[in-house]
Amino acid sequence: MSRVTLPSGLSLSYAERGNASERAVLFLPGPTDSWRSYQPVLDLLPRGIRGIAVSQRGHGDSDKPDAGYRIEDFAADVVPLLDSFGIEQAILAGHSGSCLVARRVALDHPDRVAGLVLEASPTTLRDDARLADFVETVVGGLDDPISPAFARSFVLDTSSERVAPELVDVLVGELLKVPAHVWRETFAALRGYDDRHELPQIEAPTLLVWGDADTLVYRDMQDQLVRSIPNAELLVYPGLGHTPRWDDPVRFSRDVAAFARA
Repeated sequence: MSRVTLPSGLSLSYAERGNASERAVLFLPGPTDSWRSYQPVLDLLPRGIRGIAVSQRGHGDSDKPDAGYRIEDFAADVVPLLDSFGIEQAILAGHSGSCLVARRVALDHPDRVAGLVLEASPTTLRDDARLADFVETVVGGLDDPISPAFARSFVLDTSSERVAPELVDVLVGELLKVPAHVWRETFAALRGYDDRHELPQIEAPTLLVWGDADTLVYRDMQDQLVRSIPNAELLVYPGLGHTPRWDDPVRFSRDVAAFARA
């Protein structure tokens, strides 16, 4: 693990594979995940791809300011992060809620985004009844320290039985590093964000990755995104759930690399 400090003073933890001359892919983990959730992917990336996985603000071993957990706040860290790495253009890979972050950067800074990989991407979570119930009944009642039993149940609920037990243990440990206030602000912001009317403005080629056993993000959302984003294609992973890269990191790494080289 390494650290980078942005001009704002925010320090973020990350891991990197490859070298500066190669096509860069910046992996942005979803809410409550750290860069370690991409460890299996980084380990499998072929030569010719520079992979950087970062723990976003409030997550993992990155700084955890008292506020600043809107989609716009996470997105505002990305271009300074690219600058710090000397990257002019990168493919941004997001998962679940962080797909909204990647999309925000692509909309605000199209010249810095060479492509998007959106894994289990929602269209919007505004007015999503299941998220509203989760925020009101679970997130609203969280206190520090987060319960290990709750952390494990959350990881298991958003993964599948195919995920290696040792990876589950790592993911649980990383989730426990996320303070309760980060949970509350992050999920509250997800409930209010909606960029659907802007999606036709996305210029970057976009790869949607979705497991057809996903119980959190549905197929109709993927179809809507393909229709809305001008240069988008969908890859469906049969039998996989909400985090395809955990279930099948070999295929996911291969598909990301093929997209990056196209």
